Amino acid sequence: MARINVVTHETANVEQKALFDVIQSRLGIVPNFLKVFANSPEALKAFLGLHGIANAGSLDAPTRERIALALAQQNACQYCLSAHTAIGRKAGLDNAEIEANRAGSSQDAKAAAAVRFARALVAHSGEVTSAELADVRNAGYGDAEIVEIITHVGMNILTNILGKASRVDIDFPQVELRPAA
Repeated sequence: MARINVVTHETANVEQKALFDVIQSRLGIVPNFLKVFANSPEALKAFLGLHGIANAGSLDAPTRERIALALAQQNACQYCLSAHTAIGRKAGLDNAEIEANRAGSSQDAKAAAAVRFARALVAHSGEVTSAELADVRNAGYGDAEIVEIITHVGMNILTNILGKASRVDIDFPQVELRPAA
């Protein structure tokens, strides 16, 4: 049971309902974590704005999902792991790729560098080494894409924290976290 209120369409005020209607029209559902965000319409709008801008960048959807899967596992957020497993499948990731992402890698060499870099950012609170930065650059990522990876890390940390703090009910096919290595 969620520890932070989950706003429903029935309990939503006019502003929250308008936001839910937009989300519903775009996604076909209003995921529970967005219903938690809706406690503060301003926080929900900020998240949706950042999410929209970040998704318009040059990183492809599969790579964005690889990063999200790696961080959900690393940060032990079962809600996010479940959500991004479902979203990742829609983005074309197969079971073997999802498992590789959860382990901090990818079957695609370039994407593996992005996933490693994202995990390093979290592990070192942003204090990545010159070697870690060189690794992602050598894989073919330029500064714009590196900034986008950092942006996606920030968004995923935000949603991981929200999912864990709220203990919101998982409304995607549930995926079990692996024990920490």
